[in-house]
Amino acid sequence: QVQLIQSGGGLVQAGDSLRLSCTAPGRTFANYSMAWFRQVPGKEREFVAAISWTGGRPYYTESVEGRFTISRDNTRNTLYLQMNRLKPEDTAVYYCARTQRPYSTYDRRNFGSWGQGTQVTVSS
Repeated sequence: QVQLIQSGGGLVQAGDSLRLSCTAPGRTFANYSMAWFRQVPGKEREFVAAISWTGGRPYYTESVEGRFTISRDNTRNTLYLQMNRLKPEDTAVYYCARTQRPYSTYDRRNFGSWGQGTQVTVSS
């Protein structure tokens, strides 16, 4: 497994925006599908958004569709999650993730390397 380094997050009000970043080491970032998950205490980790190594159409869970945007900059080995029009129900610890193997689809079962997690809190 590789350690992904996250930044961003914090406390905001409903309707505000935040951007999360996630940096991966090595020279093969472009060969891996990447994703964002989130988790609240007592619940399973939720698959929020994913972007393929091919650069095809990203995946979003229904509750964030139209508000969140996942993107990647392969020249900087960095994954982003732009979160707009945040809601209190978006409050969670957010994790970035990378597939265990290169050239894998973004099926949630393929992810095996994780960031350290960052708290996002949205007040009403």
